[in-house]
Amino acid sequence: MLARGAARGRGGVAALAASSLALTLLVACQQAPPPPSQRAASNGGTVVVASFNFPESELLAAIYGLAIRHAGIPVRLQLDLGPRELVQPALEQGLADLVPEYLGTALTSIHPDAKVNWADPAAVRNVLAVAFAGWRVQVLTPAAAQDQNGVAVTRATAARFHLRTVSDLRGVAGRLTIGGTPECPKRPYCLLGLRSVYGLKFAAFEPFDTQGQRVTALLDGVIDVAMLTTTDGNLAAGNLVVLADDRHLQPAENVVPVVTERAAARYGKRLTGALDEVSSRLTTNALLFLNWRVQVAGDDPVAEARAWLERQGILPRPR
Repeated sequence: MLARGAARGRGGVAALAASSLALTLLVACQQAPPPPSQRAASNGGTVVVASFNFPESELLAAIYGLAIRHAGIPVRLQLDLGPRELVQPALEQGLADLVPEYLGTALTSIHPDAKVNWADPAAVRNVLAVAFAGWRVQVLTPAAAQDQNGVAVTRATAARFHLRTVSDLRGVAGRLTIGGTPECPKRPYCLLGLRSVYGLKFAAFEPFDTQGQRVTALLDGVIDVAMLTTTDGNLAAGNLVVLADDRHLQPAENVVPVVTERAAARYGKRLTGALDEVSSRLTTNALLFLNWRVQVAGDDPVAEARAWLERQGILPRPR
């Protein structure tokens, strides 16, 4: 997913610590992996739950992580770890044990030429499971919650150019500036896909690290079009419009936890059952609401994750 690597600033000390950790992990991931027995011993049984560096991923990692901690499993949350280019090697090398993934983006990153019905979550999940098996990683049951890449404009722009679908941009894209993540021009579900599937050639591209920056740029008229995710909390305000993906560029993007075989073998049904219970309750509307709470209202992702688990009866409510 194009926005699955946007950086999120946290201040000087935290940023320095995150950068140091990222560098350490990156160096480690470029080295030969240790044998599975050594990897299992290295973390003493603690399940490392990692997220990508954007708010929704942090929310999801906290939700799944707190749920398995409640099941009696030792957990370390490694939120805001970094972009896909860092998190996936960490998972492959056993430096992370559990990552909330997105079906289509995960498969594209590993096997972009897979012959599969990309719109079918079950089909994508099955092919992804085969791809991850080589990493000794299991793909669990996907949630109903889905977060795809979306092409967004302001309501004023939609009215001005009569835009309802992404195809409607074809006649005006040459006069418009689009904003996305720095990686967007090289990603198949961002500029590459908009050009190949829709024939869109924009006047200019502006890179922004975070969705919040893209939303601000869109509302302030710095850009005309923004690549956002379809559960972005800013969409709840109603002043932005996500254009319909009428040529089905985007694949199924259901949330799905992926977990190392090592962790699954150690904790068995206690782990996978807790993860499946979360996935069975997680909906797209819930993600939109949680993202609004974090991105717009400014609430803490871990606190919101805990509150959602309490509302679902997965965690006990405080007395």
